[in-house]
Amino acid sequence: MTDRVDISMVLNEMRALKARAQGFEPATAAKDIGPDAVQRGAQFQQLLTDAVDKVNALQKESGSLSTAYDTGDPNVTLTQVVVASEKAGVAFEAMSEVRNRLVNAYEDIMNMPI
Repeated sequence: MTDRVDISMVLNEMRALKARAQGFEPATAAKDIGPDAVQRGAQFQQLLTDAVDKVNALQKESGSLSTAYDTGDPNVTLTQVVVASEKAGVAFEAMSEVRNRLVNAYEDIMNMPI
């Protein structure tokens, strides 16, 4: 996906804006942030990456079950296909909502007066 935003880039930009608003130089602000904040940022990024990967896995599973059912696999029932499809749909909707809220939060921060 080319339109997926790199969360670490967004976090770094937000930190730089915060530092500028407080009158710090970006290099000084990065030192003041400390390793704990950087580690939390990395954990948040990993959390988002894991969530996207889980949604992708659910969609792939749904697609493979649907294909197996369409080709007449006797081990796959229509119920399994429908349940997998609904799980994938709900997961995708939830991930889309999280993305929308993150983008809105980022836009709010970017529009704050300095």
